[in-house]
Amino acid sequence: MDIEDLQTFVAVADAGGVSPAARRLGISKSIVSRRLFRIEAELGVQLLARTTRGAALTEAGMTFRDHAARASAEIDTAREAILPTGELRGRLRVAMPLTFGPTHFAPVLAEMARRHAQLHIHTVYSDRFVDLIAEGFDCAIRVGYLQDSNLIAKRVGPIYGKLVASPDYIRAHGSPETLEQLADHQALMQGTESWQFMDGDRIATVQPQGRFKADNATALAAAAAAGLGIAWLPDCVTYEYVASGALVAVMTRFPPPSAGVYVVRPPGQHPARKVRVLIDMLTEYFARNPDVWGIDR
Repeated sequence: MDIEDLQTFVAVADAGGVSPAARRLGISKSIVSRRLFRIEAELGVQLLARTTRGAALTEAGMTFRDHAARASAEIDTAREAILPTGELRGRLRVAMPLTFGPTHFAPVLAEMARRHAQLHIHTVYSDRFVDLIAEGFDCAIRVGYLQDSNLIAKRVGPIYGKLVASPDYIRAHGSPETLEQLADHQALMQGTESWQFMDGDRIATVQPQGRFKADNATALAAAAAAGLGIAWLPDCVTYEYVASGALVAVMTRFPPPSAGVYVVRPPGQHPARKVRVLIDMLTEYFARNPDVWGIDR
């Protein structure tokens, strides 16, 4: 039984259909269908029930999916073990945040592709929360404070942020000096999140209020520069605004606690070597760019 057929079946099972699996694998739907046909013919059972919405696993398919996934993982591990030192091949599917990915992380992936000519890298940029297991990603880069989950996370660097506002906003509305005074100001937020600040050794939580919201930090920085309110943003987003004077830090007596940048992956005993290489390259990137991320403070 061909290992690519097994991997294709697992992709279809996890994606819920031939079309999404083909997009995930970067191959045509006809190739996916042929591989599925070969596996079912080899086994003599139906693994997938085709529906108008995609494909659903039969009882035999649910049983075979777990065995096929383990076999595929073992083959990938064996391939890595016999490759020349440092060489990577296969496919790496990564989910990255739209806010930071194209500007800060894309160059790292481009360098990774340059070093490893046989490695296929597929990247999805989105600020939405991606389900790594259901959507078939090898790993994701996440920024901020991690939520509890069954994913395995590796911190590759710190990330600092601050409250910022435009000089025009401060002239018109003043600058808050205490946590309580934040309630009198327009907050620029991603949703209904709370803001945390260091009050000495204690972490204080504030529930900001505001009329302008966006799910993208770059958009919030632009709104802050336009004088719409005060934003809690990472230094790597506001770096150029602050350097030019378009934004200034406010309420610096109460800095936000440092967050982190993490590579997260689905649970498993050992990460694939391609994921380990990406982790190492991102760690090196943070070390080379301390001013952008605020590490040098």
